[in-house]
Amino acid sequence: MSNYVIITDSAGDLPQSLVESRNIHVIPMTVTMGDASFPHYPDERNMTSKEFYAKLRSGETASTSALNPEQLKEAARPFMEEGKDILYIGLSSGLTSTISAAQVAFSELTEEFPDRKAYAVDSLMASFGQGMFVIMACDKRDEGMEFDALCEYLDKKRHDVCAWFTVDDLFHLKRGGRVSAATAIVGSVLNIKPILHVDEEGHLINVAKARGRKASIKALLAQMQETLIEEEKNYVYISHGDCESEAVDLANMIKEQLGVPEVVISTIGPVIGAHSGPGTIALFFLGKHR
Repeated sequence: MSNYVIITDSAGDLPQSLVESRNIHVIPMTVTMGDASFPHYPDERNMTSKEFYAKLRSGETASTSALNPEQLKEAARPFMEEGKDILYIGLSSGLTSTISAAQVAFSELTEEFPDRKAYAVDSLMASFGQGMFVIMACDKRDEGMEFDALCEYLDKKRHDVCAWFTVDDLFHLKRGGRVSAATAIVGSVLNIKPILHVDEEGHLINVAKARGRKASIKALLAQMQETLIEEEKNYVYISHGDCESEAVDLANMIKEQLGVPEVVISTIGPVIGAHSGPGTIALFFLGKHR
């Protein structure tokens, strides 16, 4: 049994079934809707994704808060008291300050527990791409990889995780400053859907446009066809903003056209969904380059 624990945050959109089966500890991040705030857990104890997206569609807005050093210390300390080292895989530093908070927290904790190690890995990813990266770490842990070797492996491998996605409602990206108001208005009128990806530094980049929903989803598949790494074990994950049937359609296209045996699907939770909105489709896989 490994002498370290793998921790992540709820921006990774890992379903409860994977959290339990892979022995992952998830720190909840806070979501605010109106005057109410709640920590989001993978088991959706405070608000289900269905309820969350229904509220967004009714016109409510949501915001999120990064984790702070105290929250991270509170999550990690009990494991270090048990004699465990900490491997934290967090939401991209290109999108949040959580990784820098983890570095502060772990510096203080290793002074408190000088015989223990605590390391923060910047996933440079979000949503189920971050979750996929966590599962990759779990696979290596379960194969017996030691703590230091796993940290080194993840720092090198993170650039192979590719993310391509499209959104149905440009106004959620407009609120987050990702597109201008004019672009959102014109795009909505002309039924133009953006194609976005996460770059090498973990930033969200708008790279292309497609006319119509079906064309935008096919564009995700085209990007995967171009850069997919042909390995004995690839990882192909899809997350969606309450549009499961379209996620299943994309998964079926990937299986039929690329011969991928398994595609894992999950819902985009409130932490990321607050910024991407309903109707988002995100595709994650190991590629030759981002």
